[in-house]
Formats: sequence, structure tokens, C-alpha cells
Amino acid sequence: MFKYRYFVILIYSVIFICSLSYFQFQLTNPIVEDKGRLLPVKMKAVKSGDDEQKLRQIVLDANINHDPISIAGMQHSQGGQTLYPNGILLDMKPYNKILKLDANKKQITVQSGATWADIQKFINPYGLALKVSQSQNIFTVGGSLSVNVHGRDIRHHALIETIESFRLLNAQGEIITVSRDANSELFHAVIGGYGLFGVILDITLHLTDDELYQIQTKSLAYDEYSSYIAKDVLQNSNVKMHLARISVAPNSFLKEMYVTDYYKTDDSSHWENYSTLKRETIIAVPKFFLGLSRLNDWGKNMFWTTQEAYNDKINGSYISRNNAMRSDSTFMEYDSSNKTEILQEYFVPVDQFTAYIDNLRETLKDERNFNLLNITVRYVEKNEEAIMSYAKDDMFALVMLINQGTNKESIEETGRVIRNMIDVTLDHNGSYYLPYYNYPTKEQLEKAYPHTKEFFKMKESYDPNGRFMNLFYEVYHK
Repeated sequence: MFKYRYFVILIYSVIFICSLSYFQFQLTNPIVEDKGRLLPVKMKAVKSGDDEQKLRQIVLDANINHDPISIAGMQHSQGGQTLYPNGILLDMKPYNKILKLDANKKQITVQSGATWADIQKFINPYGLALKVSQSQNIFTVGGSLSVNVHGRDIRHHALIETIESFRLLNAQGEIITVSRDANSELFHAVIGGYGLFGVILDITLHLTDDELYQIQTKSLAYDEYSSYIAKDVLQNSNVKMHLARISVAPNSFLKEMYVTDYYKTDDSSHWENYSTLKRETIIAVPKFFLGLSRLNDWGKNMFWTTQEAYNDKINGSYISRNNAMRSDSTFMEYDSSNKTEILQEYFVPVDQFTAYIDNLRETLKDERNFNLLNITVRYVEKNEEAIMSYAKDDMFALVMLINQGTNKESIEETGRVIRNMIDVTLDHNGSYYLPYYNYPTKEQLEKAYPHTKEFFKMKESYDPNGRFMNLFYEVYHK
């Protein structure tokens, strides 16, 4: 009996020691992945700092130890922009203070880990609002700067337009000020530069007035959309924001659209009811129908019908600018053991839209295994300030939500279809957004972004030792 007890204690001790060793190994060798879960990467460590000296020390230590650093916010960039094998993941979320508001100048300075939601809560009592952000407000400002986001505002376009200056912690551990006048070359490279030139510390950006909008909605055919934008939206100064969707339902695939326009109203009698920041209250319903659309064609038809009905319901309603830019619905929330959801975004010149949609429909008509769930359309005016600019013309941006498997075969199949869609986009003088998986070829990248080689040469010049690295750079710079 004594020997048996001794043996049991020995076994449990071995199990405990092995478990403890494994736990410690996981702590020191964390496996990290982005929100799409297709790129699990073993990192050397995850580090963070809530002040600039801690962040600077991380960079200085990495220089001594020859550790590559990848920079992360909310990690919704899905192409490995926040990951590099055996590197340091620098988590910027704790670096999130609001530093200064100049209400008269309509400028705010924030640390890069602050979210757009943090800023909105701070500025709303002052009657101020963001000029540019994504439709969701969960992202960090530094992450948004690194991918040069755009939103539904049609008078302010790429985020770079709204940036006054920022401070950058570079590869040598120096902190420098970057603006259009100071270190201007870096200004155009860091914004939309995917964390390859250093750590964005704090950012000063321009704000605008919070306004009351009346929502007007309309259904139309896809071949009416370009002229509708040109005549009814862009030429009407009262229209401040715009959003459209095009059907992916089999009964109306890439033919039917609906538009949502936000008209400025001076009817102050409604302002008090809408100026408070509010949360969405109907999340469960669209989530339910989106879930149905993942399953079959019937579900996709039902989801489109529901979207159209909701658009009709909100016609004539009022909303503040801040509330229009703060969707609190859970974003990219999808729990499946063998599937995930990814984004793609394609930019096509306004005058090419109808022909482009016809070619895209033809390209996708026989792709029965390609589970396209939603396409949102926005307008982005030409802006080539960023070296890696996606808006080389006045463009429509088509944001696509795709459901796909996580196994090797599904990844390869999705990649094939996406490359075909990118070819169609490039044939129409378009481009595609870079924050997503590295499905595109190097040739497609260089055609969509003609300054790619210049961008990579600048990276090598400012960071010759490759202190800031990620998988996007690893895949495409060779």
C-alpha cells in the first residue's frame, strides 16, 4: 500500500511539473493570432507600456538582444501586420491617455492606444466630433493611422487628411516629431505604413463640429449608383455622410442596392434628444439573420430582405454625427471551430463601377463554395498623400465579409477566388486594401500600389537592422 501511494504521488508530481513547465513555456513563448485566426504565430514575448519611457526601453532592449518588434492595437489587421515569428509583440492598448483638447482650434492630442470610442466620450460634451474614423469605434487610433482608414464621411476621406502631427519612437530608440513640415518623408510613409517605421506615440488630429443629421434612404439598381452619387450626393452640400450596400443574395446578386445618406439639418428642436452618446439596441436581430445567411441561399435572401426593411424603417430618422460614427455592435464576432470570417476591400474608380460590377458578377457566378456574406460600399475621394495610398482616383470602396474554412484546402480556395477578384479590380484601374491576408501576389501588390518598391527602400533606409518587422513585410519585400 505504501509503495502504491508513493507511486501515485510520484505520478502526480511528474504531471504537475510537466504542466507547470508547459504553462511557463506558454507564458514565455505565447502563440498570438489576429481576429481572423488564420495566422497563429509563436512570439518570443508580449510586452506593453503605459508611458513613453517604458516603450522606449523595450525598443532599446530589443536593439541589444536583436529582437524584432511587431506593433499591435486591436489586431483586426489580418495580414500578419502585427505578427512576426519569435519577435516581441508590443501591445499598445495600455498607452491610451487623452492628453490635450483645444476646443477652439478643434484639435485633440491622444496617445496611440486610445480608441475612437475613448475620444468620442471625451469630446461629445464639447459639441465636437471626429472627422474620419471607421464605422466601428473599437479600434485604436495608432492602428487606424497605420492602415490609413477611411469612413462614411464624404467630405473628409482618408484619415491622413485629418492628422496635424504625431511623435514617433524610431528604430534607434529616438523620439521625433513628424508632420508635413517636420520629417515630412516619414509623415507620408508611417501613415498607412503598417508599423514598419516605428512606434506611433501620440497623435494630434483635427476635429469638427458635432451635427444633427436626418437619414434618407433609397433603393436603386447598381447601374444607377454612379450617377446617383455624382448628382444627388456629391453636388448636395447638405449630404455629409453616405453608405450603401449591394446585394449578395442569389435572387438579386450584385444587382440591387440601397443607399443611406445623412443630411445636415438645422432643426434644433431635435438636438437635445440625439446629442447624447447612445448604444445600439437591436444587435440580436441582424446577428440572427447574418447567421442564417452563412448557411444557405435562402438565408442570404432573407438577410437582404431584412437589411432593406431596416433601411426603410430608419428613413426620416435623426442621428448625431458622433452616434453615426460609433456602432457598438460586436465586430467580427464569430465563433466556430473550423471556420472564420475575413474581410476584403476593393477600390474602383467611380466611372468604372457599373462595368466592374458586371465583371465581378461574372467572375463569381460559378463560385458556389465562396461564401460572400455582405458588401458595403463607401465613397473615397482621391488622396495620394500616403506613399501606400489606395485612393489614386475618386473611388468606391467595396468592403466584403467572407465566411471561409480554416483548413489548408479552404485557405487555398479562398485565395484563388480573391486573386481572381483582385485581377478584375486591377483591370478597372482599381486597387485593394492592404490590412488583410496575404492572398494577393507580389505582382498584384505592385500594380495596385505603384510606389511599393519606394516604400520598401524607405523602410530599409530608416530601419536597416529590421527592428520593426511583420509578416506583411516578410512576404512582399523580397
